[in-house]
Amino acid sequence: MIDNQELEHINSETVNRKTLKEITTPVSENLSEFRNFFKETIKSDVFLLDQIINYLLRQKGKELRPTLVFMTANLFGEINNRSYVAATMIELLHTATLIHDDVVDEADSRRGFVSINKIWKNKAGVLLGDYLLSKGLLIALENKEHNLLEVQSRAVQKMSEGELRQLKTAGLFNMTEDRYFQIISEKTASLISTCCECGAVSVTDDENIHETMREIGMCIGIAFQIRDDLFDYGMDDIGKPTRNDIQERKVTLPLIKALEHAPKRKSAHIRALMKKRKKSTNNIDEIVDFVHENGGMKYAKQTMYDYANKAIDSLNSVPLSPAKQDFADLIQFVITRKK
Repeated sequence: MIDNQELEHINSETVNRKTLKEITTPVSENLSEFRNFFKETIKSDVFLLDQIINYLLRQKGKELRPTLVFMTANLFGEINNRSYVAATMIELLHTATLIHDDVVDEADSRRGFVSINKIWKNKAGVLLGDYLLSKGLLIALENKEHNLLEVQSRAVQKMSEGELRQLKTAGLFNMTEDRYFQIISEKTASLISTCCECGAVSVTDDENIHETMREIGMCIGIAFQIRDDLFDYGMDDIGKPTRNDIQERKVTLPLIKALEHAPKRKSAHIRALMKKRKKSTNNIDEIVDFVHENGGMKYAKQTMYDYANKAIDSLNSVPLSPAKQDFADLIQFVITRKK
């Protein structure tokens, strides 16, 4: 018998005792089957393409997005072929955007591997991304999954709009909290929201459920991105910060809030440091100290918890299921992960 008590809220005292492997145990067999499904979908008889794809398949990430698809499906039914199609479409889209991002950013590495654009040059990276996007379209059409295609096409639109919005805002250095949330909702959260919605679509026709999971996914996605943004400034519970956002002049929530709280003269000085294309170690340390001293970290962290708990509250409205606690554990992992 399942206890019908409400799922607990997450806060700064919460300790996540489960690893991602433990959390994903209920869908581990599905993830294994998904990997085979994905590999079969993207194989090619073009030698160079097949060579790059084999290299790509070695770069296994956390598989958060297919996990969200399968865990959502488990909430409302049984994982089926539609669930695998949905997860594969999303992973194709996600992988394509990462490859294109590496080309745009001229990145040298991805997930501990030398980046594809570094080895095979930008043209190959762009073409591989295009190939993966086309495969996503084809698998949807071949399986007559027009609903899944519609949901994911909206995500592609939002992600593109978010990237362009961020590009314009970064150039003008006029980031506000409202703009920040709009950008991360489009760039990051829209795809995570799509994972949850597509997982629901794969097992039920109930549009109310689709909407609920879309909203839950949006909250998870926003919390996920804030966690990423906190990494750059360092936290007590994470490893060595990268400082990439600071070096690349990206203005994120911790800095936005600190700039609001600090005296105008000090804020103007920090803005000038952020605008520098090449920052010294002392410049970076000064920016990080400023964010900690002016409440930026505390505010961003609490906001992250608020969005995670909003997802938990919505999840409490979902019918009773053993999968509910599994899903809640995954939400907790998203905001307590170390990288």
